[in-house]
Amino acid sequence: MGTKQSGTVGGPVVPAPSDPAKIRNVVLVGPSAAGKTTLAEAMLAATATIPRSGAVIEGTTVCDHEPASIEQQRSIGLAVAPIQHGDIKINLIDTPGYADFVGELRAGLRAADAALFVIAAAEGIDPATRAIWQECAAVGMPRAVLIARLDQPRADFDTALLTCQDAFGGGVLPLYLPHREAGGEVTGLVGLVTESVYESGEQRAADEALRAQIDQQRGELIEAIIAESEDESLMDRYLNGERIDEDTLISDLETAVAKGGLHPVLPVCAVAGIGVPEVLDGIARGFPSPLEHALPEFTDPHGNNPRELTPDPEGPLAAEVVHTSVDSYVGRVSLARVFSGTMRPERPVHVSGHGMAERGHPDHDEDERVAHLYSPLGANLREVSHCVAGDLCALTKIGSAETGDTLSDPSDPLLLTPWPMPEPLLPIAVTAHTRSDEDALARNLNRLIAADPSLRLERDSETHQLVLWCMGEAHADVVLQRLREGGAEVDTVPVKVPLRQTFAQPAKGHGRHVKQSGGHGQYAVCDIEVEPLPRGSGVEFVERVVGGAVPRQFIPSVEKGVRAQVEKGINEGAPLVDLRITLVDGKAHSVDSSDAAFQAAGSLALKAAAEQAGLITLEPVDEVAVHIPDEHLGAVLGDLSSRRGKVVGTEPEDGGWTVVRAHVPASELVRYTVNVRSLTSGSATYTRHFENYEPMPEHLLTRK
Repeated sequence: MGTKQSGTVGGPVVPAPSDPAKIRNVVLVGPSAAGKTTLAEAMLAATATIPRSGAVIEGTTVCDHEPASIEQQRSIGLAVAPIQHGDIKINLIDTPGYADFVGELRAGLRAADAALFVIAAAEGIDPATRAIWQECAAVGMPRAVLIARLDQPRADFDTALLTCQDAFGGGVLPLYLPHREAGGEVTGLVGLVTESVYESGEQRAADEALRAQIDQQRGELIEAIIAESEDESLMDRYLNGERIDEDTLISDLETAVAKGGLHPVLPVCAVAGIGVPEVLDGIARGFPSPLEHALPEFTDPHGNNPRELTPDPEGPLAAEVVHTSVDSYVGRVSLARVFSGTMRPERPVHVSGHGMAERGHPDHDEDERVAHLYSPLGANLREVSHCVAGDLCALTKIGSAETGDTLSDPSDPLLLTPWPMPEPLLPIAVTAHTRSDEDALARNLNRLIAADPSLRLERDSETHQLVLWCMGEAHADVVLQRLREGGAEVDTVPVKVPLRQTFAQPAKGHGRHVKQSGGHGQYAVCDIEVEPLPRGSGVEFVERVVGGAVPRQFIPSVEKGVRAQVEKGINEGAPLVDLRITLVDGKAHSVDSSDAAFQAAGSLALKAAAEQAGLITLEPVDEVAVHIPDEHLGAVLGDLSSRRGKVVGTEPEDGGWTVVRAHVPASELVRYTVNVRSLTSGSATYTRHFENYEPMPEHLLTRK
């Protein structure tokens, strides 16, 4: 979706499937620069969906259509590219491979029924891709592996296959092998199921030189299909030496893939078109339809009455907004996955959004009207007459819909819990460049928050800063670019960390507020004693006045003045904490004393006590838990030490990983998400939460 460059809206109504069995929803997953977008382009061209393949480097691909994506030459957002292959509609869901845009990847996983992991033959597999594989395994999502970019220098299919098997575990087995000429150039594929060579669109029998290799790998594949499909009749036939026909193998292969235990591997060179027809056939024949995908649990908008739905076109309407963008021509565009029922134009829908209030998405329930339905092809929107359970569609001008919202029938409103999102940990403080930019900034921030659940907006009441919490530098750059494209010129400023102060020792304070300027004057005197308390005790106010030195009605006035000064702090912007303030004496005037006068006297007394005692500045300290591979443990520990961190424990985990827990000043964590990725080659993840306030070293105070 996103900001269009040369997209179109409407035109002739394109066909839409009416049978969920004829739909395949497939998400492309893999490291950045693995070739996912190039593969999608080749598949679009192979099916004549587009006249020819575009190129990422030229900014002409269907899926990478946002200005920021074209400029950076990498995917930054989810994009959908529907393909018709025979009688099967394949919704290709292209996702970014860069860690900063994991929110778009998770949206793609939610919209899909199966995943294609695209791995470059000459590159490795990053930790983020390994983690996503495990997440897919945990929910039983069918997966296949494409070893791509076989035309690149150092590309080695066999080595890449071993890398995939090591990273992804058992069940990763080739369905095809690359066929090379004497010079090493890949010219086609060798099919292990059909025992044939596919070259330039033609199929021929394998020669004797390939027979031994085919027999060995075909045997391993058949054994895996039998084991995972649990087809006992096939086992008997195989053990009796019977040659298994292609249709039987493919049928059981689909069963094994759908169960999530077998993961076919296909070689592909998208630029040359090698392997693309086989990938299309594999998706259509080997991946499950939406009918085989168990749906998430729905409730009513209050989170009660859980219901299990099925992908029945005649069932109750239940859909989810998996992506939101703002188009300069048509406005807000919502990409929805329909889980149950059939969505039609000119019908009302109920929009429910709950569960992301902490990220700036307040709970909401609204009824809206669907004007038109579209089948998105990158930035282009092609009108459709309906969208059945299992299919994806785009809706325009649904003003209240945000990413993660549920769409349902107003007479039977439903709610689906949003998918889990990692916490954004890079804060960016922004201000409007001029006063005239303030309205545009507010308007565009609302659009950004509605579209991007991985972004968190914070208006800090203490530092008075507007802070955008992003996933990383690349995410922050895209957020700022989108704000500017929306007409809001913004500046970034250093992020402030809220400080506190407390008394260094007990002290006494005398506050005298006396003024006479005609008419009633102002007269109030109070004496206080202040003592510091343990961390986290708060501020206590006690009165120990004897003899009515301060009239009873003015004691709350003194407290009010003292507490106002506590909140403001002696030094502007650093509230006082952990004190016991005792009112011990004072004086009043029968005519000139007043509530305002005693408030002022209380404030002056506290300032006087602070000058006598001296102040200790306290800074917030967070507990961080850093999840890292063992080989980076020393570098991370050294870095935490340089940030004044105190390691409180290390917890070894299986697979050569360790969790390091440390207490680190928040001011040292502003850019930690960037630094720890750099230290660990992008493999580390971490969480943080507030722990306490601790004294800030004197040398840092003088530096400030």
